[in-house]
Amino acid sequence: MTVFRGTPVSDGVAAGELYLPDAARSGGGPGLESGPVLESGGARADDVSAAFAAVAAERAGLAARLRASGRDGEAGIVEVGALIAADPALSAPAAAAVLAGTSAAAAVRDAAEAQAAILEALPDPDLAQRASDVRQVAEAVIARLAGAMPAPPGGPFILVRREVDPADLIRLADDGGLAGAVSVGGGASSHAAIIARGLGLPMLAGTDPAVLTAPAGHQAIVDATAGELAVDPAPADLARVAGARHPLANNSHPPADNSKKRHGAAAAPGQAFTADGELVTVLCNVASAAETRLGLANGAAGVGLLRTEIPFTGARGWPSREEHMAWLGPILRLLAGKRAVVRLLDFSGDKIPPFPGAEGLRAFLAAPGALAAQLEAILAAGAGTDLSVMIPMVRSLDEVRHVRAELARAAKAAGTDPPPLGIMVELAATAAAAASFAEHVDFFSIGTNDLTADVLGRDRVALHPSRASERTVLTAVATVTHAAREAGIGVSVCGDAAADPQVLPLLLGVGVRTVSVGAAKVPQVAHWITQVNAAKAAERHAG
Repeated sequence: MTVFRGTPVSDGVAAGELYLPDAARSGGGPGLESGPVLESGGARADDVSAAFAAVAAERAGLAARLRASGRDGEAGIVEVGALIAADPALSAPAAAAVLAGTSAAAAVRDAAEAQAAILEALPDPDLAQRASDVRQVAEAVIARLAGAMPAPPGGPFILVRREVDPADLIRLADDGGLAGAVSVGGGASSHAAIIARGLGLPMLAGTDPAVLTAPAGHQAIVDATAGELAVDPAPADLARVAGARHPLANNSHPPADNSKKRHGAAAAPGQAFTADGELVTVLCNVASAAETRLGLANGAAGVGLLRTEIPFTGARGWPSREEHMAWLGPILRLLAGKRAVVRLLDFSGDKIPPFPGAEGLRAFLAAPGALAAQLEAILAAGAGTDLSVMIPMVRSLDEVRHVRAELARAAKAAGTDPPPLGIMVELAATAAAAASFAEHVDFFSIGTNDLTADVLGRDRVALHPSRASERTVLTAVATVTHAAREAGIGVSVCGDAAADPQVLPLLLGVGVRTVSVGAAKVPQVAHWITQVNAAKAAERHAG
């Protein structure tokens, strides 16, 4: 057995046949240096330009098909690749290098590395990880020059690539058989990792490059808990993992034990009782209709975080009401009669579109018509849901008052009452001032990813969700839950810590009774809740 180590970016364990499309095209090596065009006496500059154009068109077409089927969040991610492939800043230097005598594969990779180096030098680690997107496009262009990607195996398989592309995951998951993924490049905040988590696919990134020489067609186990890919594992281990249900299957985790009762009532769908009878609601975090369908099928009571920025990360300007409607409609139609917490645009980290002045809440609130356009679309698309609106990255009460006034105007124009308005608590200062904010909002939603990073003074990308178990972070969460309880308003946790088995009991111990997690994680989290004694967890925190 051979083991390759990597960084887990999407949880789970899966078994399948190794599928290395890059190695297959290059005759078994890790690079793509051969193929119909690459071997025909040297690709011309026109061939390289045409390959970039073909990749851009292919991704634009895939994005259009995803939008047509209501999968707008995924479409937005794929469109980023289309924009990169169409950018002359990447294609022109590659074509010029070929004219100067450089081989096509080397020219494309050199051009990509030059662009990737610029991104990796940026101080924002989220933006720096966008370098992976550039490399993914380069590999797709080289693949186009080398010939068609070989067909995947007929049964369950594990995709292994130098840079796993989000478009790879979407296409292969739709075709069936994709069990997991392993990437040499990328990281936890890469677009591929986001897609993998939404689909419930185990995935490793930052894996030893030697994995690209692994024997295609051999059986393997990808374990995103241990952070390893085991090639040619023991037959007993392979049988144990292969016997489990496919990662994309609904309810692949033990169902919550809803037989526990409090005051004689059984838990409703989307709810679970702790071992000592505390009722907890389980919602899901989504960015597409596909994730919403998966979350609901897995038993979520609704959506606790609908990310609205993903489809617009490649936008050239603030989205219009019609653009918001086109994306929100297919998702919110699935949530008729169910809770739908829609977060306003959160252009931050690696989700900043290319137009000037797009970053952050302040820019959004200051942009003429931008907030009104989104609020109007949210009210129209969410009319049949149990709708709430949520403000991200709040720093001041003035921001809350501004959105409250705009929401009231939009609701009056629509002839309806304003829905509840809440805030994301993602900053240490906001958590500390929770009592002041509680007087002006209808609910809190704690984003543990950013809150943990801010409290600990660390880089968010480098932090594992389990770091939310540290006392200073839990104290901040407890401050928020106490303020909510005193004010009589709702509070939930929608960060990754809510789906971490170490942190979930601690969150329940400090008073959290609503969690929102990745769609694929809903049944597992509901099951964990039934194993927790909330009173004992509270005692541990107090001690």
